[in-house]
Amino acid sequence: MKPGDRPRARAEDTASVVAALTRDFGARAKTASAIREQHARGEGMADSGLPDVVVYPHGNEEVAAIVRLCHAARVPVIAFGVGTSLEGHVAAVYGGVCIDLSEMNKVLAINADDLDCRVQAGVTREQLNAELKGTGLFFPIDPGANATIGGMASTRASGTNAVRYGTMRENVLGLTVVTPDGRVIRTGGRARKSSAGYDLTHLFVGSEGTLGIITEIQLRLYGLPEAMSAAVCQFPDLEAAVRTVIAAMQMGIPVARIEILDALQMKACIEYSKLAGYEAKPTLLFEFHGTESGVQEQAQMMEAIASERGGSAFRWATKAEERTQLWKARHNAYYAALALAPGKQAFSTDACVPISRLADCLLETQAELAREGRVAPIVGHVGDGNFHVLLLFDGDDPADRAKAEDLAKRISMRAIAMGGTCTGEHGVGMHKLDALVAEHGEAVDLMKLIKRAFDPLDIMNPGKTVPR
Repeated sequence: MKPGDRPRARAEDTASVVAALTRDFGARAKTASAIREQHARGEGMADSGLPDVVVYPHGNEEVAAIVRLCHAARVPVIAFGVGTSLEGHVAAVYGGVCIDLSEMNKVLAINADDLDCRVQAGVTREQLNAELKGTGLFFPIDPGANATIGGMASTRASGTNAVRYGTMRENVLGLTVVTPDGRVIRTGGRARKSSAGYDLTHLFVGSEGTLGIITEIQLRLYGLPEAMSAAVCQFPDLEAAVRTVIAAMQMGIPVARIEILDALQMKACIEYSKLAGYEAKPTLLFEFHGTESGVQEQAQMMEAIASERGGSAFRWATKAEERTQLWKARHNAYYAALALAPGKQAFSTDACVPISRLADCLLETQAELAREGRVAPIVGHVGDGNFHVLLLFDGDDPADRAKAEDLAKRISMRAIAMGGTCTGEHGVGMHKLDALVAEHGEAVDLMKLIKRAFDPLDIMNPGKTVPR
């Protein structure tokens, strides 16, 4: 679906909704241009869609009241967390009301004995882990950005720890959701399994705000591991690094994180994050969690596999501050890549393939980038077959942007052809609608039926996730 396929709400209806929200919410309903611009896009491509008003609710009933008002007037509703999404999820392409959930940021309950908690949607992952200090528990899903839990559930986020702890799909036990007609419903619960009815929880997880607005989340928690250790290993070429990962996964070594950086991305990180003592070579970053003896055994097995494939001796980071520096450098890979070509813009692809096809997909992608002469570092959560290509382009040159977008599409199609997916964690948003159809074919018709059944007026984040 392209902007323009769905008519905007009538100007008088939108104006009536804005006036009502300004009256009811006072200073928490903002129409200033600067605030609207701030909420017009995430961290991905420089596309934007300006909402007509931004509202900051404080609870479920306030969200429901906003949605009921919009439903009656057929005005679009877009949920917003902290704006870290990458596929245009928060752009108000047809105007409407942006519901900023950042002030719904309370941790509602921590059930240490049952290893779960309940939070409002605006709680960030770093905030949650700060509040869990002293309980012996932590929440492991780490997409890199300090995203809100609601946003992470909406996009089915994962990140560096997914190879051991799974994604948001595996770690959301239940939800509170405001439906498109303004009802407040609860799905799932605190039980670890249930066979009662349709699995609505996991229908809303990953729906990107198109079926309803997630306002509360029941989450699975984990005990802090007794020991944690990180290591870096460098390789003569990308294939050797990837083959090492494949062998480790096939042997079932329970590594907590395995991240890959190609030579260009490692060069960028060395320069940007001041990583001393490393070379600009394909690099794997590992982290091991468990008992002291378990971590040692995992590391020894992993080092042996790497050594057989030409990997360097492991360089260890056992102290918390050393691990933090290492993972901060990985999380800053995007900014490091931008520093390779000052003045350029960038966006990230998000392909994921079966682990057995990872080497093929990465090497074919790298060869294509070389033929195109494109500055495009590669990073990835390769323990689960997920990788990103950071495509740099000239934002002032539409032709250069078009070439970069075409490359991104070809990467998606290559992953799909190898039995993978066009998005392992970023979601579809407004940029991968064509790839979704290529990946799922006629099943997309069922997705459209679900969208129409939940949201017949098409007011919930229209233009995203599923084509009309």
